[in-house]
Amino acid sequence: MITNINQAKTDEIKGKKVLVRVDFNVPVKDGIVVDDYRIQRALPTIELLRKAGAKVLLISHIETKEIEVPTLRPVFEYLSQQLSLSFIEDCFSDEGRQGIDMLENGEVILFENIRRYEGEKKNNDVFGKQLAGLADIYVNDAFAVSHREHASIVGVPKYLPAYAGLLLSDEFKHLKIDTNTPHPFLFILGGAKFDTKLPLIEKFLEKADMMFIGGALANDLLKLKGVDVKDSLVSDSGIDLSHIVSNPKIMIPEDMVWDGGRIIDVGPKDIEKLKVHIMNAKYILWNGPIGLYEKGFKEGTLALSKLIGASNAESVVGGGDTLASIKELDLMDQFTFISTGGGAMLEFLLKGTLVGFEALDK
Repeated sequence: MITNINQAKTDEIKGKKVLVRVDFNVPVKDGIVVDDYRIQRALPTIELLRKAGAKVLLISHIETKEIEVPTLRPVFEYLSQQLSLSFIEDCFSDEGRQGIDMLENGEVILFENIRRYEGEKKNNDVFGKQLAGLADIYVNDAFAVSHREHASIVGVPKYLPAYAGLLLSDEFKHLKIDTNTPHPFLFILGGAKFDTKLPLIEKFLEKADMMFIGGALANDLLKLKGVDVKDSLVSDSGIDLSHIVSNPKIMIPEDMVWDGGRIIDVGPKDIEKLKVHIMNAKYILWNGPIGLYEKGFKEGTLALSKLIGASNAESVVGGGDTLASIKELDLMDQFTFISTGGGAMLEFLLKGTLVGFEALDK
């Protein structure tokens, strides 16, 4: 059974070295953090441990397309404005071990990008044991990477008392779809890669009352219905989608926005149709943009954000571009729950668990 860190007694934490796997994989531009949502969501666990007198060791990864192993120093600079902490480049160096040994109760260290070590992504057991050797207790608060079998997610819990952080527990609570989920239930799914999302669609056709499929995913269905999608992105997996396109619960775009020979967004007529379902829904689950958001074609996704934010439905959303649209409109407080995960959210919705949760359940 997974135990939340706030269920631990203070005397079990005070004075102990607590290794916390956080997810500080945030966008950085010119050395400045430009989206702090994941950092802010990790702060409650860090503060809980600090107030309980723990010696807090934070490990995370960060990645960019430009640099193979970027630095977490911009995150450290950002965090330094909110709490006192130190930054150590190598947790296994003499400096790293001395830094850990000198920690006072309630103090915090952030270590450099954990993916600088080959053993992390390879889930090397020796490396996992080395990481565990730094601490007395392990806490996983990195939902967005808890679907990855990496050493800091599944290796360390083998060797230490392990807990779920407040964020991880919150994600589990809000993403667990069960018989108590309100109806009418509207599921909106965007993005691309039908071959990976088909099992999720099939599962939620049994749970949701209506499903809208947008983004590049819809192109496959439009093509199957005889629409000439021209140069629009379609999958080449060859999977049979006839049972999806014919399902009466499925809505796909009819009013497409084109850019040359490509479908790039959902038009206003479809937004108006969606509005009816959004206003009637009691529960809305949304992951992924309904247009080519990353290329600047945002109108459909932004309109959708406004509608869901203004509805009375319980709303649970996730995905990087989805979150970006909500932040752009300053609507963060108008959604019931915003997940820190994209791929992790989709995998959890499909399986009801992640390897990171399973590693804690021992």
